[in-house]
Amino acid sequence: MKTIGLIGGLSWESSSEYYRIINQEAQKRLGGLHSADCLMYSFDFAEIEELQAAGEWGAAAARMAGAADRLARGGAACIVICSNTMHRMAAEIEAAVDFPLIHIADATAEAILAAGHRRVGLLGTQFTMEQDFYKGRMNERYGLDVLTPDAAGRDIVHRIIYDELVRGVIKGESRRRYQAVIAELAAAGAEAVILGCTEIGLLIKPEDSAIPSFDTTELHALAAVEWALAD
Repeated sequence: MKTIGLIGGLSWESSSEYYRIINQEAQKRLGGLHSADCLMYSFDFAEIEELQAAGEWGAAAARMAGAADRLARGGAACIVICSNTMHRMAAEIEAAVDFPLIHIADATAEAILAAGHRRVGLLGTQFTMEQDFYKGRMNERYGLDVLTPDAAGRDIVHRIIYDELVRGVIKGESRRRYQAVIAELAAAGAEAVILGCTEIGLLIKPEDSAIPSFDTTELHALAAVEWALAD
């Protein structure tokens, strides 16, 4: 098994899910006492959030590239960014290392197409929902029509992520508010919904959504194991 390099702490709540899923899948596929061969560099998320809020994406990209370099020097054979939002600087990270970055949008889009969907809703941080680095990749590379909530819905989704989910706070009322946003996306024509922040899967399970949901954390982690075990 090739060594998976994880850039985590974005937040640690979802990073722990990556670690769990990757190791469970490796054990399932390899059997016995096997687990995953992996390395993780974990940020202090408060420092990254400050850069996000200030729009200091260049500084954030430099920090991320530095983490990728550390993982490379530690023996990683690929890079997995444990965050949807931080794929905004995927190109800078790819330039910092000479091995693959496994892109979260690719893993998600491939699963959506395999399920037969073309028009999907997207939940995530305001950065992911409003900027083009994520939606544009899905549209240009995979032909997906990606819908996002209205301004009020985007504010609800973003606020719950930063005020609750990255802190490990799970509330029934917040689940119901997400369900209302998903219902609005379905009414607008979404055939499925992308849980496009790696913490959303902590709040929304498949049974909580009126339309099929795609948990980017799980799909990304499984794609990493698939790559690491491929010949």
